[in-house]
Amino acid sequence: MRQAGRYLPEFRETRAAQDFFSTCRSPEACCELTLQPLRRFPLDAAIIFSDILVVPQALGMEVTMVPGKGPSFPEPLREERDLERLRDPATVASELGYVFQAITLTRQRLAGRVPLIGFAGAPWTLMTYMVEGGSSSTMAQAKRWLYQRPQASHQLLRILTDALVPYLVGQVAAGAQALQLFESHAGHLGPQLFNKFALPYIRDVAKRVKARLQESGLAPVPMIIFAKDGHFALEELAQAGYEVVGLDWTVAPEKARERVGKTVTLQGNLDPCALYASEEEIGRLVQQMLNDFGPQRYIANLGHGLYPDMDPEHVGAFVDAVHRYSRLLRQN
Repeated sequence: MRQAGRYLPEFRETRAAQDFFSTCRSPEACCELTLQPLRRFPLDAAIIFSDILVVPQALGMEVTMVPGKGPSFPEPLREERDLERLRDPATVASELGYVFQAITLTRQRLAGRVPLIGFAGAPWTLMTYMVEGGSSSTMAQAKRWLYQRPQASHQLLRILTDALVPYLVGQVAAGAQALQLFESHAGHLGPQLFNKFALPYIRDVAKRVKARLQESGLAPVPMIIFAKDGHFALEELAQAGYEVVGLDWTVAPEKARERVGKTVTLQGNLDPCALYASEEEIGRLVQQMLNDFGPQRYIANLGHGLYPDMDPEHVGAFVDAVHRYSRLLRQN
């Protein structure tokens, strides 16, 4: 899900040299961090090293990464009039040229070994950080906006959508061969709020990115939507214009398949904490997962990102087990 990460000693070594967002702004550093997991593990794709919060930064908000705490916005959006501080979303792609350079450099270095995946955060998830000023267990301030300032909320979500479309198209133009949209905070919304404030923008991103790629003469790329804890919206997500729906570990694969139908690809969904288990147990859990999903229209993955204290050997055991059991499944 997030390949380059704090669980790799070589990642920590590379990252120690500069602060987080300086690393994000260095195409050479991003390329190196993207390639590190591939040197260790026979992964089937690479995910560009970046962060979803480069978009609010490009809109003019200050974001810092506080060690041990996570992202922090010293001046979050508090009032409706704060939206006037945001830059024109049309300028965002030009602010994020460093991401495009990192993608192009990484594509060149990969030399066709595996495809390269680009990504962005979905509008609602980005809004939560911009309003909360960082991580939150309840998203109460962001949800307060939805209930007290629905019009301003829609205005902000539109600004974010308008920024995301050229950003994602720019990633493809730079060399990304698939795109993943992360609605990491879907679970804080029930079905009603999700259908009103998240889903329309998720749909809009896919529709407009695909149209823009076509207008630009660029080949279409598969798009993946991952809505963490958004199990209440699986059917809607399957019809939102994405080729792949990512699942977290709280969803039973067979039930998910029943609900989304046969035409959409599913991705997921091993509990990342399963990597704390023994290598034998990881093998057993992977076998069960692959049996549950079946061999068609399926990308094996974790159900969320890896944690810093995970043993790289166990990540390797997961990757090897996926390849081993996939071959067995196909033979049978």
